[in-house]
Amino acid sequence: MTSTAARTSPASPDDTYVLLHTTGRIGHITLNRPQALNALTHPMVRRIDEALTAWEHDPAVETVVISGAGERGLCAGGDIRAIHEDARTGGRASADFWRDEYRLNARIARYPKPYVALMDGIVMGGGVGISAHGSVRIVTERSRIAMPETGIGFVPDVGGTYLLALAPGELGTHLALTGAPVGAADALLCGLADHHVPSAALGALVADLAELPVRDALARHVRPAPPGVLAGRREWIDACYAADTVEEIVRRLLGHGSPEAKEAAETLLAKSPTSLKVTLAALRRARHLGPLERVLDQEYRISCAALTGPDLVEGIRAQVVDKDRAPRWRPATLAEVTDADVQRFFAPLGELPELGLAGPEPTPEVAW
Repeated sequence: MTSTAARTSPASPDDTYVLLHTTGRIGHITLNRPQALNALTHPMVRRIDEALTAWEHDPAVETVVISGAGERGLCAGGDIRAIHEDARTGGRASADFWRDEYRLNARIARYPKPYVALMDGIVMGGGVGISAHGSVRIVTERSRIAMPETGIGFVPDVGGTYLLALAPGELGTHLALTGAPVGAADALLCGLADHHVPSAALGALVADLAELPVRDALARHVRPAPPGVLAGRREWIDACYAADTVEEIVRRLLGHGSPEAKEAAETLLAKSPTSLKVTLAALRRARHLGPLERVLDQEYRISCAALTGPDLVEGIRAQVVDKDRAPRWRPATLAEVTDADVQRFFAPLGELPELGLAGPEPTPEVAW
């Protein structure tokens, strides 16, 4: 059966990138851009939101399922080639995209019906935003979940700093700064997922979700995840990443003695120094900001500020456009990134409208 959302969405060439249908009691969203690993465009974000609007008020749809077409994964993130061109030319299309994308992330987190995300294969950046905020997050033995933004001169967004700030100990700091991908068990440990289902069983799970309540369908297919690695590394991760500065984190990692800690330090030293410092500040702030909406408001400021800096353009050039893997960061070292450089990313946007998901900021009390 074709869903109400599919029938009423305006026709456009981008409609084929998001397929919508209903089967039994589920509304199924399929990201259908496998040639780009289902990377999100602005029209794709709008179409997902339209589907959620239609199905929220459709009593025949009891559960929403989101998955990705192709064999490689759910979603590799946003369309960073488009972001590169926008940042390079001083445009505003990326800010408009992020505004709708972050609102969609917040909506998913508050959606009143079960939202089941099939996080099979690669799930990165914006792919985390459309899955890890859902109420039922399924990983498989093929899952590779990451927020790799520091490697392209950017900062974890789509609520990523909110999710990683909630991870046990300093695991989230490690993942945010290094951009390291995690498998099923580590995603469960970090609170990025809820259940492990073997990849081969996902089709049967979806078929059961069409006929059964979510809990009953899950009971048929959830299995223990293959072993992860992060639990055995908690000692050095918690000790090293608890430092107040990126410089001190790197110093502790290099001095720890563990080969994995040294490898993490070397990974950090290859990332954008500005992105590392802004990411650490964003994570620390996220721990105290409160609800997701307030963290998304902060991330929107950071993302818009990144558009006007040199590292986002350079990072995407080096990793995606020219693929020389030799970015020339500015500033080039952690020591050259000042506190003022970092604070610029958290400043009010001025002429550009704020995201405003959490409402107006409270007025400071005045002592008379």
